[in-house]
Amino acid sequence: MTANRSPAELFDLRGTRAAVLGGTGVLGGGFARCLATAGAEVLVLGRSAERGNAVVADIVNAGGSASFIAVDATDRGTLESAADLVGSAGGLDVLVNAAGVNSTTPFAEVSDEEWNRLLEVNLTSVFRSCQIFAPQLSNRPGGASIVNISSASSGPPLSRVLGYGVAKAGVNNITQYLARELASDGIRVNAIIPGFFPAEQNRAVLTRERIDSIIGHTPLRRLGEPEELDGALLWLASSRASGFVTGAMIAVDGGFSAMSI
Repeated sequence: MTANRSPAELFDLRGTRAAVLGGTGVLGGGFARCLATAGAEVLVLGRSAERGNAVVADIVNAGGSASFIAVDATDRGTLESAADLVGSAGGLDVLVNAAGVNSTTPFAEVSDEEWNRLLEVNLTSVFRSCQIFAPQLSNRPGGASIVNISSASSGPPLSRVLGYGVAKAGVNNITQYLARELASDGIRVNAIIPGFFPAEQNRAVLTRERIDSIIGHTPLRRLGEPEELDGALLWLASSRASGFVTGAMIAVDGGFSAMSI
């Protein structure tokens, strides 16, 4: 009989390399710090060198290992260059797709440009990132993990975030598609569905009135704190902890998705 692993062993990411696309954002930066705390070497991918290097400094000052790579999630060329760097460094074990933007423009006023931007950043970047980095994740000795960041708006539509919600619904679909497509390469693909967490991309959405409405629809009666996503992330990132989990949608939303009326 095989001895059970200790909790520390289950979530030990030492010896792995993880990339966080959108790692310069509030949630993405938190994901990068979390993975580094578990022992992973972290690559922070994003557009802002200032914010990216700040995340790297936090990780290094805490005793972790990290570096920043300038990447535009909407630009295939920058992602391919990052993938080449990853390949030359020995490959990748974990990929987190956390790039995102939001908008509160009313449906009748959404321009083609804005619509395309929302889909490009929130959905096409996931497709593109998975496609480009898959060779670096394939057939890793301990298996590899892709974690896509979806949203509570991906389920029954939420008001005022049409393009964002449509894109995140697509993230759910591509997550399940790739779970099947990439399983033969030893790559698990799952998604975290966060509830409502104060962050840059939803600041305009979370008015006082809307917050009150959200909390009234949330059994735990509050918004989430970014670090409350860490447990789900570590579980999905670790092949020891979730090696038989793929195609899953993990809601971290205080019960929001469990409510109807």
